Amino acid sequence: MSLQRTCPCGSGATYDACCGRLHRGSARPVSALELMRARYAAYAVGELDFVFRTWHPRTRPDALEPDPSLTWTGLTVVGSGEDWVEFVAAYTRAGEAGERRERSAFELRRGDWVYVGEVQD
Repeated sequence: MSLQRTCPCGSGATYDACCGRLHRGSARPVSALELMRARYAAYAVGELDFVFRTWHPRTRPDALEPDPSLTWTGLTVVGSGEDWVEFVAAYTRAGEAGERRERSAFELRRGDWVYVGEVQD
C-alpha cells in the first residue's frame, strides 16, 4: 500500500501518518478507538501480524489466515467508550457486499491496548 494513500480506517489522514505508524511499531495506540481503527486498517491492508499482536492472548486464535476473497471497503464507528467500540465494517466477498457489526471490548494490558473480543448481549 502506498504510504501517501488515504488510510483505510476513514480518518482522512494518509496511511503513513495514521495507522501505518502503528502497524510499523513506531507508535502505540493511545485508546481503544485508535486500536480498533488500526486493527480494521490492518485487515484492509493485510497486516495480520498487527492484528495478532494486538489481540489479548487469552482470547486470540492460534493463527490468522488471510481471506483472498474478502475486501474491506469502509468503516463506520457507531459509538465508543473508554474500553469499548461499536462499529460497522463494510466489505465485499466474491463480488457480494456485506457488513460486520460488532461491539468490541478492549483492555489496557501492561500499558498497551489489546482487543479482548466481541461483547455478547
